[in-house]
Amino acid sequence: MATELGTVINTRGDIAVVRTKRSEACKGCSAHGSCSAKGNDMEVEVVNRAGAMIGDDVAIQIRTGSFLKATFLLYVFPILCMILGAVAGEKLAPSLGFDNSVLSAVSGFLCFFAAIWVVRIKGREMGEKEEYHPKIIRIIRKNVIEGT
Repeated sequence: MATELGTVINTRGDIAVVRTKRSEACKGCSAHGSCSAKGNDMEVEVVNRAGAMIGDDVAIQIRTGSFLKATFLLYVFPILCMILGAVAGEKLAPSLGFDNSVLSAVSGFLCFFAAIWVVRIKGREMGEKEEYHPKIIRIIRKNVIEGT
């Protein structure tokens, strides 16, 4: 499990927005530069069952297994589908009377777009499950200014 430290900047019920510093893991991330990171800071929506308030320093955690599963679904699955579709199209082309290259390209792209459709549906399902959301695991330091 990956653990990061941050500060709560907003809360809405059981959800908190936490500002964290970019970690070393960010440098190798394929989404580097396209996420909600601003300079060295990034903002993350997390499940707030710990009752953290604005200004609290917290530790957040995301399950690496869930993260890897989501990453595979988003990046690897569509490419695999496209490759399998292209290979299937090339193998089926002679028996269907089509040009190998044309049917390979068409079936590859059809499988790729079908995979994107599956990713969208599965992504919505995964987004509703709490196991795919980071969570506040503990409050490190309460905001003393808010309490006075």
